[in-house]
Amino acid sequence: MSIKTGTAKLAGKSSYWFLHNILKGGTSFPGKLAMKIDPDVLQSLAKDYEVIIVTGTNGKTMTTALITEALRKKYGEILTNPSGSNMQQGIVTAFLAHHPQRNGKKLAVLEVDEANVKYVTKLLHPTAFVLTNIFRDQMDRYGEIYTTYDKIVEGIKLAPDATIIANGDASIFSSVDLPNKKIFYGFKLPDDKPDNDLTAPVNTDGVLCPKCNHILHFHERIYANLGDFFCPNCGYHRPELSYTVNQIIEQTPNSLKFKMGKKDYTIGIGGTYNIYNALAAYSVAREFGLSDEEVAESFAENKRIFGRQELINYHNKEIDLILVKNPVGLDEVLHMLNTEKDDYSLITLLNANHADGIDTSWIWDADYEGLDKSKIKKVLVGGERWRDMGFRLEVAGFDPGLMTTVANNDEVIDSLSSLPTKKVYILSTYTAMLALRKTMAEKKIIKAGM
Repeated sequence: MSIKTGTAKLAGKSSYWFLHNILKGGTSFPGKLAMKIDPDVLQSLAKDYEVIIVTGTNGKTMTTALITEALRKKYGEILTNPSGSNMQQGIVTAFLAHHPQRNGKKLAVLEVDEANVKYVTKLLHPTAFVLTNIFRDQMDRYGEIYTTYDKIVEGIKLAPDATIIANGDASIFSSVDLPNKKIFYGFKLPDDKPDNDLTAPVNTDGVLCPKCNHILHFHERIYANLGDFFCPNCGYHRPELSYTVNQIIEQTPNSLKFKMGKKDYTIGIGGTYNIYNALAAYSVAREFGLSDEEVAESFAENKRIFGRQELINYHNKEIDLILVKNPVGLDEVLHMLNTEKDDYSLITLLNANHADGIDTSWIWDADYEGLDKSKIKKVLVGGERWRDMGFRLEVAGFDPGLMTTVANNDEVIDSLSSLPTKKVYILSTYTAMLALRKTMAEKKIIKAGM
């Protein structure tokens, strides 16, 4: 190890200790500081680790958490980046913070931003890539879905020996010829019949055949552009699946019960999209030698995580904090809310900073019109772009008399106790969610950090 690398590690570890023991936070600065001294410090930090990279548009954080909990059943301590700080500096911080076990396999399960896969792969040489999905997201940063996938493929090409564990229901993931071993997972439900011929709604993106640009059809469509796809023009179709969800047994906003193979699985979180995340984690766990029973146990123990359906109890309210960042993810959250049996209050926080995507037009592509408004007894609208969100909800048919604007996070928190329902759902973009959690931590409602 060179003097430069040693200095970078020392500076990064020292700053991490100070930030977390004195200031109670900091997920990217230690990595940024270490990289300023040695841009390739990650190579040294990760040299003894077997690394799994999780990437894609939606579901990275939850999939990473589920994989990590499952692999702990067999391998003990796992290095990961639970805060969702998924760019290179955040990943370096995760390594700086980790104290590896002395014996046994050293495993790292890392959520990686799509545009950072190439830079991270150069230094980590991963064993596996887990690909969740590709949807339109932050157009100012990623462009169309094909551009996003190109960024991921650039990284994968640097690790031809790594296994690809990909969502087979996403047509884009089997479209590029790569030398890597490929394992696909997806839904194979009882009503998925070979003679079904379905098409997606007209505003669905990513339904052009990657081979001939004809409109894709589906034997079964799960949501958005995901399902048992086929092209009636050139014959391109869903690849053979190694791991499948065979039945959705029950869904509520706070729980999912579903069947994979011959076994039932339960996780304490809602949304069909989270079944895909669980299936991705199951696929990885099985490839790493875990039994169905070990996976089921880990799923049952899984805790709510930072900002992703994070459950907060305050003033006798059950508050569900949910990150939303693009129309497909938001649509699925709205569908999940329609499974709620009780009345609830809705809080929407919209920002448009770089980490959120500066273009807020995506809120018009989500189906607020389809949300069951009869159970919503109060709506608070906040964030830096509250005017945009308020107007969007009015157009969607929300009663303006039920809507109140909150100017800042102090007002959001002060308003919670007077809401007319026990259940509260907060739908928030990324930077608005971070700011709200910071204010909640300062008021001792939640713990600081992750």
